[in-house]
Amino acid sequence: MQKVLAPEVVETGRFGRGERSEERQLPDAPPLRKLLGPSVILVGVGVASGEYILFPYIASQAGLVFLWAAIVGVAVQFFINMEIERYTLATGETAIGAFKRLWRPWGGVLAAGAILATMWPGWATSAATVFTFAVGGGDPNLIAIGILFVIGVILTASPVVYTTVEKLQFIKVGAILAFMVIAIFAAIKATAWEDSTAVVTSFGTFPGEIQLAILVGALAAAGAGGANNLVQSNWIRDKGFGMGKYVPRIVSPITGQEEAAPEAERLSFPTDEANMSRWRAWWKAANTEQFVSFACVATVTICVFSLLAYSTVFQNPDLPDSSGFDFISLEASVLDGAVGNWFGTMFLAVGALSLFAAALGIVDYVSRLVADVLHTRESKWSESRLYFTVVWTMIVFGSAILLFGFDQPLVLLTISTVMGGAIMTVYTILLLITNRRFLPKEIRLGGYRRVILALSVLLLGTCTIIVAINEAKKLV
Repeated sequence: MQKVLAPEVVETGRFGRGERSEERQLPDAPPLRKLLGPSVILVGVGVASGEYILFPYIASQAGLVFLWAAIVGVAVQFFINMEIERYTLATGETAIGAFKRLWRPWGGVLAAGAILATMWPGWATSAATVFTFAVGGGDPNLIAIGILFVIGVILTASPVVYTTVEKLQFIKVGAILAFMVIAIFAAIKATAWEDSTAVVTSFGTFPGEIQLAILVGALAAAGAGGANNLVQSNWIRDKGFGMGKYVPRIVSPITGQEEAAPEAERLSFPTDEANMSRWRAWWKAANTEQFVSFACVATVTICVFSLLAYSTVFQNPDLPDSSGFDFISLEASVLDGAVGNWFGTMFLAVGALSLFAAALGIVDYVSRLVADVLHTRESKWSESRLYFTVVWTMIVFGSAILLFGFDQPLVLLTISTVMGGAIMTVYTILLLITNRRFLPKEIRLGGYRRVILALSVLLLGTCTIIVAINEAKKLV
């Protein structure tokens, strides 16, 4: 049995503005099956705009020549996500907490960026639009507003919010995987599989017939994107990964019970052989969970849904020229004829469920991030109360946007995903600094992962700047 030492508050002098660190023993890593969850939530929230909409839309208009970007985007996010997890595994503190140690306003800057990128209710509007395709009519705006309020009720009624979000995303991912198995054998043409070699032959190509903002948005949204990845540290903390085991979870102010917090905001563990052995076990398990649950599922999902769009609507004479959601309706009709009347309906139902779960996950993660920034030990409000205040503020604001008529789902999603790429550029730079400066040398960021993060900054930053220049020219 693991010997657990009594907590000890130690002065570190190396952790930026917050210099007090409570030292405890690193818990043992449980079996991998008990760690599944945080990456499923991440891929569950992420499998929406990029996977079901943006990449299939590109495939419907330009074929498979941009599918390489999905693989690159997911690979980049895998390494970014693991650096987000590294810090929280080792300290029990979120990545936002680390950034605030560099410069306190960084928390507010990133929270503001997350809000600006997600306050446009693109996912709720998208879910509502796909739902109207499935049932044959309805007002997408009113349905989207209803979706937002259902999300608020679900989150508010959850005793432990993380548990509810995790269960819903498991259901979503399971439904998507079941649909894809059928699609692979029944709906994707052999010629589509043959043409998938374009992933290699067209590497680095940006198809000119698609708006640059949509292409960059798809690249940034491949897998998750934006501040979504950043909140991976909040989810693994609520799941109890590493030193997060000692940190209280977010609970409902109505049905939950507040948990006691450690004396210090930041935890640490001794770098003796026993703790380093446990650290290696945690690091291996966390990488495996992230690779299988996030990277593999996200890549396969993007590829299958893109191949499906390519098989059904690419060069279809009925494909509309407008950059809207009509291609999804057409795709469902073609699937009805190719497989059976039930399959097109299943395609739309899975899409509506996927986008609803994404909308819920986005409200959850933005609220977590903002509450994490606003909460201090001197605050009269707990992090849970701050969280639910942000939840309902987002719902009311999103409903107001829809009531004022700004309701084009593809436009809303493109705005969100491009802004998300800019946010990723900023916090990847901060990860390079914090995971070198604030962690013991035995576990800090280094080697090839450091190089990959630097290249990720170059890729994301370049794409964001190109889009900004391109959009600025349109205003002149």
